[in-house]
Amino acid sequence: MSWPASETSEVVRSPALAKFLEAIGPRPTAELLDLGPGIGPNIAFFGERIRCKIHVEDLYADLERHVQRGTLDRFPQFLATRLPRPDQSIDAVLCWDLFDYLDADAATVLAGELIRLLKPAGALLVFFSTVASDERGYRRYIIEDEEHLRYRSYPGACPRQRVLENRDIVRLFDRLRVSDSILLKSQLREMVFRKPGGAGQREPRPAAVSVDRGITSRAWRGSPDRPATP
Repeated sequence: MSWPASETSEVVRSPALAKFLEAIGPRPTAELLDLGPGIGPNIAFFGERIRCKIHVEDLYADLERHVQRGTLDRFPQFLATRLPRPDQSIDAVLCWDLFDYLDADAATVLAGELIRLLKPAGALLVFFSTVASDERGYRRYIIEDEEHLRYRSYPGACPRQRVLENRDIVRLFDRLRVSDSILLKSQLREMVFRKPGGAGQREPRPAAVSVDRGITSRAWRGSPDRPATP
């Protein structure tokens, strides 16, 4: 798959975004952490329509700076102290596709930090590419509405690092449970994780596979002791 470095834009249906919004919708004054760049429409969407307080921490910019300076080997140590917020202080996290750009050490550190920050029943939205690519550049994800995202590609120095298998993803977030995993026809996997605990939290649906409007959707049960099977 090609990930163009030049500025391009397209609108895509995002089933996982809708599931993510369902997870945080009932929470009054939810605290949301966005790991991407500050995007006006996204801030307005969560602040005005979802009534969330959004905190923007642009880790893509941090990553790009480390690549440009030749200090990418220090990025795991940087991530370990990058988000100095109290434990269980965040209701939801927008990771976007950041983990595609991280090596194993950096991914492990960041996943641990996000698990630490999430409140019980908190939600995490993350995207994973399922095909290898050596193209350099990133994507901005702009929320159009509750079910659609605009992808906007822009140049960058860091290539996507690796393709994670389902079992590797589940292991990475071993203290969370998979709520939804949706493989788009574009070969992008959208996933929603939930942190166990919290009053009134529903159990995940039984395993199911469906095809709808060009989307293959799969949700399954799993736990740290018994990883979910694709």
